[in-house]
Amino acid sequence: MSKKPIIVFEGIEGSGKSFHINNVEKFLKKKKYPYIKFREPGGSKNSESIRKLILNKKSNFTKNTDLLLYLASRSENISLIEKNYNKKIILIDRFIDSTIAYQHYGMGVDLNLINFINKFLLKNIKIGFTFLNIVNPKNMKLRLKKRNKLNRYDQFNSHFYRKVQNAFIKISKKNPKKYQIINSNLDINNNKEIIITKLLKIIK
Repeated sequence: MSKKPIIVFEGIEGSGKSFHINNVEKFLKKKKYPYIKFREPGGSKNSESIRKLILNKKSNFTKNTDLLLYLASRSENISLIEKNYNKKIILIDRFIDSTIAYQHYGMGVDLNLINFINKFLLKNIKIGFTFLNIVNPKNMKLRLKKRNKLNRYDQFNSHFYRKVQNAFIKISKKNPKKYQIINSNLDINNNKEIIITKLLKIIK
């Protein structure tokens, strides 16, 4: 594996993925490792504009439009990834697995279509490692209630989130050496230590 891999943080809403990717960023910055970090949807200026459109509570897109908007956001980030690929550690808050878990398993969009467009966009770009954050329904709801502002993807029902989280776990089992499951129902400081320990094994 590259010493400067793409490291992705995945999970449903309230799973702690954004907290942990931010903690990893602080660690890399402190240790002076070269890195970039971005989120999906989002990242580049154009991708952030698409993000606002996707997550706006007033938006009411069909499932296929949702997919294409997510992939359009990804398309706008390809040059950013290519520029830094194997040169810096690339941290991404959501990536390919989210598209498959939400759009295919959650909403029923054709998986072949998703895989075809992803392959077209990414070409030889490979993910180095993924931290999959999982959460139980009770903690997810408690964490979402604490948010000042909810977006369109924060307001699905429990059945939908359960289906998506099970999809993430199913995806991770296809290549378990490239995944670390983080149980965010457990002690947060212990999870921080688990992630940093694994991170150092990956990048050293």
